[in-house]
Amino acid sequence: MPALHTLAPMELQTAAPRTPVADCDLCAAFATASAAPRSPFKAGEQLFRQGEPVRLVYRIQKGAVISYRLLSDGRRQVTGFHLPGDFVGLEAGIEHATTAETLSTVHASAMERVELAERAATDSGLVRALWQVTVRAFHRSEDHALILSRQAANERVVAFLLDFAERLGHPEFIDLPMTRQDIADHVGLTIHTVSRTLSQLQTEGLIEARSTRHVRLLQRGRLEAICA
Repeated sequence: MPALHTLAPMELQTAAPRTPVADCDLCAAFATASAAPRSPFKAGEQLFRQGEPVRLVYRIQKGAVISYRLLSDGRRQVTGFHLPGDFVGLEAGIEHATTAETLSTVHASAMERVELAERAATDSGLVRALWQVTVRAFHRSEDHALILSRQAANERVVAFLLDFAERLGHPEFIDLPMTRQDIADHVGLTIHTVSRTLSQLQTEGLIEARSTRHVRLLQRGRLEAICA
């Protein structure tokens, strides 16, 4: 199977899919791909598992996907959340480094990686699009590393909320497709600490947690100051 040497490992329908103009070549390739995934996927289905050979690359059209890695001691590390417009499964190696699982009903298009590699070999526009997707994935990994580098629990939780809101276009109300355990495994905290931190932020009047999945950002300036 040809390898995509320029690719690096990646990462709800509350906002329109974010598709920069430069990605049009990649979207067009998926629109004419020969692969036919079982779409839609039900919540809790796996697109692929950690350690499996890389075969398909997915583009999320609707819904949300979580990617995670199981560590040798049995712990789970959530590496990312993928929203409409995101590509999942763009791996540099021959095996998946993570497991990708749907958080809701997910509609996705798919393309065989070998087909994507063959097309990129003769299509400079597709190569540029793949490069830009890879760069954005790298930036997302950097953002995640910055969240994990913060020492205080409130900094990690607030940084996560602000980052997720930015991906959705900075709305005041955020619908979270993931559970608090998912958030905890993503920011390196316990679920108890995440819940306690959200309650504290609500008591301080910075957010309004209407439920475990719905958060309103009341004072964005003060929230941003926490992470400054």
